Amino acid sequence: MADRKVLDALDVALLAALRDHPRAGALELSRLLGVARATVTARLAALEGAGIVTGYGPDVDVAAAGFGVQAFVTLEIAQGAIEAVRSDLEAIPGVLEAHATTGSGDVLCRVAALSHEALQQTLVQLNRSPSVVRSTSVVVLSCLVPWRTTPLLRAAAAPGAGRSAMGAPAS
Repeated sequence: MADRKVLDALDVALLAALRDHPRAGALELSRLLGVARATVTARLAALEGAGIVTGYGPDVDVAAAGFGVQAFVTLEIAQGAIEAVRSDLEAIPGVLEAHATTGSGDVLCRVAALSHEALQQTLVQLNRSPSVVRSTSVVVLSCLVPWRTTPLLRAAAAPGAGRSAMGAPAS
């Protein structure tokens, strides 16, 4: 198992502050957290170096951008075809993400489309892959819990980080 960085309460508070204030610079973050700017800068560098912080791009709400029809699609694929299906999935713009899984399906995809007709076309494209044996799709009606990480990180944070125990709201 690879070494992993153990997050403490300050790391989690910093990540929550970044989530809540994505345009904040190191000085503003240091004020929000009550720590030195150099501490914020060093912690951010460590989080980036560990691969925990992977980017600072905007979060995009695909529904608000016009892609209001979303679905989860489970794919059963031919034996040993994971790399081929990865290529096929990457070529379909409506595939937002895809994960190799255990269970009755081999790959779980999240897809988005402008309309039900466009979703049908995306599903047809998915099934055209020679690697796909069968697909099952379920249409998303609403999002109950959006993507979040702060509660998980807070629950697992290492205790005791001085002034870092201050509470930033969960996101």
